Formats: sequence, structure tokens, C-alpha cells
Amino acid sequence: MPKIKTHSSSKKRFKLTGTGKVKRNKAYKSHILTKKTSKRKRNLRKSAVASDADAAVIKRLIPYK
Repeated sequence: MPKIKTHSSSKKRFKLTGTGKVKRNKAYKSHILTKKTSKRKRNLRKSAVASDADAAVIKRLIPYK
């Protein structure tokens, strides 16, 4: 079987946890930060776990991670 190419942007954006879940960063943290509260910006720094439906697609994009 030939090797599968890893999706370049996906390998930079997602990581797998020890149990095989997909870790992702939260959106809405790049610009227009003045109107967002400190609490909201602080919570956006934390990573989140991708939903099961999305995780299945992401795992196909990063097969060797």
C-alpha cells in the first residue's frame, strides 16, 4: 500500500491526545479583540476537544500523527 499524504494545514492545527481524541484551538482570537472581554479572551486561549463527527474527518487528514 502506498503512503497517505498528510494534510499540511491540519498537521499544524490539530494534535491527538493519548486516548485518541483530537485537540484543537478555539476560533475568534486573531483580531477585533478590543470589544471582547478579558474573560472571553482568556477562555479562548484554552484548547478544546473536537466533536466526534469532526474528529473522524480530521483523523483521516493526519494519519501518522
